Amino acid sequence: MNVVIIEDEELAARRLENLIGECSPEARVIAKLESVEEAVDWFTTHTSPDLIFLDIHLEDDLSFSIFEQVKVSSPIIFTTAYDEYAIRAFKMKSIDYLLKPIVKEELARSLDKYRDFTHGTVKTDMESIFKMITGHAVSYKERFSVTIGQKIKSFSMAEIAWFYSTEGITFMVTNDNHHYPVDFSLDELNTQLNPKDFFRISRQFIVKMSSVKQIHIYPKGRLKLELQPLADSEVFVSRDKVGRFKEWLG
Repeated sequence: MNVVIIEDEELAARRLENLIGECSPEARVIAKLESVEEAVDWFTTHTSPDLIFLDIHLEDDLSFSIFEQVKVSSPIIFTTAYDEYAIRAFKMKSIDYLLKPIVKEELARSLDKYRDFTHGTVKTDMESIFKMITGHAVSYKERFSVTIGQKIKSFSMAEIAWFYSTEGITFMVTNDNHHYPVDFSLDELNTQLNPKDFFRISRQFIVKMSSVKQIHIYPKGRLKLELQPLADSEVFVSRDKVGRFKEWLG
């Protein structure tokens, strides 16, 4: 069984690959793709695999746009952080899903469900699923609560400057330069934050528009950001995000 994983979080993709190996030793992950662009390039030159594990929100776009550009006939198991409404939509269309963080037992059940299908008979109605997802009213987080010692403190979005991830832990940085760990990955935050105010510039950073104080142009179109408050390390916009970042800035 040849498997393709489409997931923009390297650690999540690696963990999923390991879990697939534990649950289904006959499975072989032949590709791990991180973006819509990379997926389109891969499917243009390769035969569709037996099964795809697909994250909905990739670093450069929603994964639905892959299927607008290239024909893919493989059955799909979604890996998603979306809410229960979307999950009901998947089930109605006979598409299985794994809610992040993925649990081994649930993955095993999804693989069992896949085996119950005859190869090539699973029809994925991407257009209908996309309409169900995008037609659902999206609400974004308005506050974040963090644990400080024996207390819980709540912060409004106006108090938050940016988010970053290091060593598997995600931190929220406030305008007064306090760093607090939060219980979400950057991938999950990317679906919870209002895209008008926040932009994921790389694997490590999600920045708020008002926190970007200076933008320095480097050779080959690279962009280095000066954030307020200042980050402890240099902050660059990933090359594949430069165009969308400029559009976001207006």
